[in-house]
Amino acid sequence: MNLIEIQKATLKDLEILQKLSIQTFMETFAAVNTPDNITNYINDSFNTQQLTTELSNTNSMFYLAYSNAVAVGYLKINFGDAQTETHDHNALEVHRIYVLQTFHGKNIGQLLLNQAKKIAENNGVASIWLGVWEENYRALQFYAKNGFIVFDQHVFTLGNDKQTDLLMQLRLK
Repeated sequence: MNLIEIQKATLKDLEILQKLSIQTFMETFAAVNTPDNITNYINDSFNTQQLTTELSNTNSMFYLAYSNAVAVGYLKINFGDAQTETHDHNALEVHRIYVLQTFHGKNIGQLLLNQAKKIAENNGVASIWLGVWEENYRALQFYAKNGFIVFDQHVFTLGNDKQTDLLMQLRLK
């Protein structure tokens, strides 16, 4: 088994993060969404300016998972006003966890989630929350296995398609 290293990303990792974000998003959602909607989302969310802004936000952090010095997954967490929604000021949002498809089933998502849990505990937050598409059954199962429960939902707009995200939470306190 390859050793997986998790490292905090900085602006110097922008290009790696951008390529990984695009590839993992395409692998996860391209088969079940229109090409236009996928392209528009990628252009809006993973462009250099947007990722630079996110990497520079002191209330957001990215972590890259490496296998043999190759980036194979990443985690993005948000605190405070960087959260995409405010449900609880004393919470951490897991905004993104993505792993390259060829590395699914190799415990990398779990290692990234464990990193988020460790950061949450070190920062004394009461809970971790996230949004996951109601049709992403693999992710829903993963989060449920880790103790997350559904507490709400919201509409996530991907291009011209309105989708339902289930909001899930793990109470720490």
